[in-house]
Amino acid sequence: MHAYRSHTCADLNASNVGETVRLAGWVHRIRDHGGVLFIDLRDHYGITQVLCDPDSPVFNEVEKVRSEWCIRIDGNVKARDADLVNPKIPTGEVEVFIRDMEVLGPAEELPLIVFGDQEYPEETRLRYRFLDLRREAMQRNMTLRSDVVASIRKRMWDKGFREHQTPIITASSPEGARDFLVPSRLHPGKFYALPQAPQQFKQLLMVSGFDKYFQIAPCFRDEDPRADRSPTDFYQLDMEMSFVEQQDVFDTVSPVLQGIFEEFGGGRKVDAAADWPQISYRDAAKWYGTDKPDLRNPIKMQDVSEHFRGSGFAIFAKILEQEGTEIRAIPAPTGGSRKFCDRMNAFAQKEGLPGMGYIFWRDQGEGMEAAGPLAKNIGPERTEAIREQLGLGVGDAAFFLGGKAKAFETVAGKARVVIGDELGLTETDRFAFAWIVDFPIYEKDEETGKIDFEHNPFSMPQGGMAALEGDPLDVLGYQYDLACNGYELVSGAIRNHRPEIMFKAFEIAGYGEDEVKKRFGGMVNAFRFGAPPHGGCAAGIDRIVMLLADEANIREVILFPMNQRAEDLMMDAPSDPTAEQLRELRLRVLPPEE
Repeated sequence: MHAYRSHTCADLNASNVGETVRLAGWVHRIRDHGGVLFIDLRDHYGITQVLCDPDSPVFNEVEKVRSEWCIRIDGNVKARDADLVNPKIPTGEVEVFIRDMEVLGPAEELPLIVFGDQEYPEETRLRYRFLDLRREAMQRNMTLRSDVVASIRKRMWDKGFREHQTPIITASSPEGARDFLVPSRLHPGKFYALPQAPQQFKQLLMVSGFDKYFQIAPCFRDEDPRADRSPTDFYQLDMEMSFVEQQDVFDTVSPVLQGIFEEFGGGRKVDAAADWPQISYRDAAKWYGTDKPDLRNPIKMQDVSEHFRGSGFAIFAKILEQEGTEIRAIPAPTGGSRKFCDRMNAFAQKEGLPGMGYIFWRDQGEGMEAAGPLAKNIGPERTEAIREQLGLGVGDAAFFLGGKAKAFETVAGKARVVIGDELGLTETDRFAFAWIVDFPIYEKDEETGKIDFEHNPFSMPQGGMAALEGDPLDVLGYQYDLACNGYELVSGAIRNHRPEIMFKAFEIAGYGEDEVKKRFGGMVNAFRFGAPPHGGCAAGIDRIVMLLADEANIREVILFPMNQRAEDLMMDAPSDPTAEQLRELRLRVLPPEE
């Protein structure tokens, strides 16, 4: 017999009754029923109930074991009594009577309990992550992650892509986030960088003639943490294709992602890829207050400025006298009560705004009445026009925010989400996707008037060189994101592969040709030698698994994540270098500023 096990803790069933078996695993739970010891023995695959009574030659040794001891047992498989069968587990028809036992690894007192669903502080969970990962939910999440990655790989190979690995140590490249720098021992005073993404390398692969590339790529960015983003490193499905237009990329990656969500979504509805809408960046901001809208929520905001221009509501009327302002309405079907309207007004105040105006419509027996301060100020004719535009009726409400869109859009987007959730309008058992397209390449700093890049500077401008001759704020890029349930899952672009167009694009943002060559010399140089049109995208693996696992925090689907301060409490990182290491690298560490 094998030294440690003849079966896993998920293998045994009624067909094994009478066999002598060997199992190994962790003591999940111990129960003492009048001198008979029952142990749930757990390994990665499942749980088997084993038992021991005074007739067992190792009863005294079994009495000593405690939770999370790692043990090996030999025993006889017995059928459980019919009324004791546990249909919830594959081994629920049988139990194993212990004849022999070996302690493989005793456990000290546990800082967190593996059995059950107790909540522990994040610091405890991350410091003892190896114990936290033994918990059933974490085992399930990490298995899901592994299966998702395997399925993605297969689907990409089936579409004719080949996987290639790009460098982990490379040159620093400004791509929107801070680099992690790596000092060079052989070149004192110089630094490598960990790649924020394989962006330049995958474009160089297209110049090299590889046509279809993908990689499950590690990416490194020194970023501030948040619930859906790791502060140090993450993984993405990175892909690039030659001789393609924007729609070709959509048609390639959409079925892959639809298939992943259908395969691992637990029966939740998945919108068909052919039905994923394409929404312009500006429309997404206008309708949803964000470029990653949750389309499970049917609420769509609308511009209602004309109904307030010159109206009796002086605040909005004066706002509209200023250039670049508007009044936007957030419809709230079924939200027509003063209590709910007051609650949403308080929400806006917590978000730093003075409040939100509102109108709600109620039945007065002989007809519908518009209520609320706004309705009284603007009068019945304007109120009715707003109701008709928004398609609302009795029992409904609408909320209003005004000013320059960039000042209130984020809060409006959050309010839309809260309204959808609180009124039960948002579907909870669905994955809803939307391509966000037509991103503006440039933006103007309102204080300095300077033009700079608003989004990816390497996207091909729509219209090519001709588009760059007009107003920079009108230039759109062939850039796109894929949103799902309020998260950005994919980001990509058709690349600017023409050096002369690239130099012009950077010149508009104040970067000279010499600076572009210095920062991106490898890629610019390659584009001089027959670069094909190409484009691609990257999909966040961690975020995909987070959605599939129905988790709110990305750390629940990463094996060994950092905490909110970008610290690894388990491995004590970042740590102080030794004096010898610093001397070898010719570095000196300055004390932190007070």
